[in-house]
Amino acid sequence: MRYRELGRSNLKVSLITLGTMTWGEQNTEAEAHGQIDMALAHGVNLIDTAEMYPVPPRAETQGSTERYVGSWLKKSGKRNEVMIATKATGPARKPHNPRHVRGGVNNFDRKGLTEALHGSLERLQTDYVDLYQLHWPDRSVNSFGTQNYSHIADEDTVPIEETLTILADFIKAGKVRHIGISNETPWGMAQFLRASEKFDLPRAVSIQNPYSLLNRTFEIGHSEFAFREQLGLLAYSPLAFGVLSGKYLNGARPADGRLTLFERFSRYTNPQVDRVIGDYVALALKHGLDPAQMALAFVNSRAFVTSNIIGATTLKQLQSNLDSINLTLNEEILHEIELIHSRQPNPAP
Repeated sequence: MRYRELGRSNLKVSLITLGTMTWGEQNTEAEAHGQIDMALAHGVNLIDTAEMYPVPPRAETQGSTERYVGSWLKKSGKRNEVMIATKATGPARKPHNPRHVRGGVNNFDRKGLTEALHGSLERLQTDYVDLYQLHWPDRSVNSFGTQNYSHIADEDTVPIEETLTILADFIKAGKVRHIGISNETPWGMAQFLRASEKFDLPRAVSIQNPYSLLNRTFEIGHSEFAFREQLGLLAYSPLAFGVLSGKYLNGARPADGRLTLFERFSRYTNPQVDRVIGDYVALALKHGLDPAQMALAFVNSRAFVTSNIIGATTLKQLQSNLDSINLTLNEEILHEIELIHSRQPNPAP
């Protein structure tokens, strides 16, 4: 395993983070525990979860993922050997945002964040989290595949400095070590850093946004910002829900695939994606590589990426994903990836 510094914190996190959003929906508690054991055996030291998980979010399963992590922590006694990152659910401003988590209001004010953090700590069976993230902004932005920003005048939002003041109190109380943002825009990144400096408040150490061969939009407005300001990217959906493995090629729909089970993930099923996936899979096979490992190795290779959040539903998948750490893409492969990207850039933003 390789390790990189997390922002300006004193933490070094594994280049691969264990993602958990299938736990409680596609994975049982025992399977979740098995995944943690395997990941730690390979040097992974960061587990990422969220109060609204599993995904797709449902009232019947909400919180199950954190509970599975918590039961593992209690059973294993290894709290000091692993870092836990979780996320506070943001306000339900769009149709796809869950409305069952804490009543669906979920602003990043004192009431909302206090309820969110204490609920997570209880489910995780721990006194603190190493990284506490805001799952999406407390304002309307074009995230989760939504394109074209539409400004809403006089929208009722919590000021960023107010949110940071609350998070500062969590840190002072020893319940949070560091804070991060997620699904955030370049403007949002700038505002969080400006408020931290102006009001002497905690500085975010990370940003968790999507990044993969199918969605490299982070490179356009975020990457230089993240690199220069040491706001480390925790890259999520590096396999675009498994699409980059090639298992959905030519209309295939494996019975246990997320795109087969859940219709809501149309973000990765548009015609542009279908056109480009075959090219990436063919490139991998041409060089004797597993397509999924090639896609993960590309994310691993980016200097602005602090950690690559992988997810799996089976131990076989997890082992393969973990093995991507041993793959270094040569200049020829990277050049051919750029050629494919130039023909069809960001088909699933």
